[in-house]
Amino acid sequence: MAHELPPDATGLITIDLDAVQANWRALAALVAPAECAAVVKADAYGLGAAKIVPGLARAGCRTFFVATPEEGHAARLLVPEARLFALDGLFPGAAPLLLGADVAPVLSSLAEVEDWAREAARVGRPLPAALQIDSGLNRLGLPESEVQALAAQPALLGALDLRLVMSHLASADDPADPNNEAQRAAFERRRALLPPAPASLAASDGLMLGPDYHFDLVRPGYALYGGQAFRGGATPVSPVVTVRARVLQVRTLETGSSVGYSATWRARRPTRIAVIAAGYADGIARALSAPSDTAAAMVVVAGQRAPIVGRVSMDLITVDVTDVAGEIRRGDLATLIGPGLTIEAMGTAAGTIGYEVLTRLGPRFVRQYTGGGRLA
Repeated sequence: MAHELPPDATGLITIDLDAVQANWRALAALVAPAECAAVVKADAYGLGAAKIVPGLARAGCRTFFVATPEEGHAARLLVPEARLFALDGLFPGAAPLLLGADVAPVLSSLAEVEDWAREAARVGRPLPAALQIDSGLNRLGLPESEVQALAAQPALLGALDLRLVMSHLASADDPADPNNEAQRAAFERRRALLPPAPASLAASDGLMLGPDYHFDLVRPGYALYGGQAFRGGATPVSPVVTVRARVLQVRTLETGSSVGYSATWRARRPTRIAVIAAGYADGIARALSAPSDTAAAMVVVAGQRAPIVGRVSMDLITVDVTDVAGEIRRGDLATLIGPGLTIEAMGTAAGTIGYEVLTRLGPRFVRQYTGGGRLA
């Protein structure tokens, strides 16, 4: 399979745009009649917004969430007709940038509302915005005192073309967590103080909590890319990403020989080691290093699972392929994420989450896109 890669590339990330579109359609069907938006921040979770965003638009998505003004400007060029919201809100001095790209900020404090109102006064019309209410996450969002203060200032509210009132759940991955219902109730109570507007509470996991959490719009991100973080059952989405890297060398070790930096792993038997061109510079976490004589994570070589052994270094991992049947050749591709090797499994092995695995996939690996043709 080495011919799939340019000769100077170390690895290949394949993104299935058909799967992304199918995932969005499945979630849209699940939450109907609520609208299903798409969160495409951080370069569509590291998978390439330039391909993901138009593909989602072709599937029927009309509302997108980014994080920053820069991301909003880039998305606007890709989807001229879509609604765009910037989750990080209004940076000081950034109002003209958002207005110029027709990106509505998600305002999370009275100070941001006041800044956006000044921009509205400058241009002479109410400006599109969302309001984020803090319902218990204690991150971004207007606390109840600021919601009450804003509700008492009709002139300030009048400067907003209020497109959405939203909040964000802290524990939506666990359907048994009482925080979910507490936050839903707090959101209902606090948004009732504001003028009527479409409401949104749920992201990828929250939408799996049922219709009481769907409101008018849901905001999946991770689930669109095949993520399965919800602990109450399977989200109706399919994997999107396959990651493979070159085998650079296969070598044989004698019993007792060590592998990698600091000699943290030693062979208990004559051992074949495949050296693979992937390391922490490519998003393969150093925490996947195998301590002592154990294996921290698996890859697939020649169609068979094999454990990572020794330290993950910047550019290389070493894999015990002693029990892999058949020939392994220089230039073959080992699968790091793919069938049977989920992003969640890699995240768990590294002591983190699949979200971080996706967003840390490095730029040295070539991105290859399949599918994603016009649907509408």
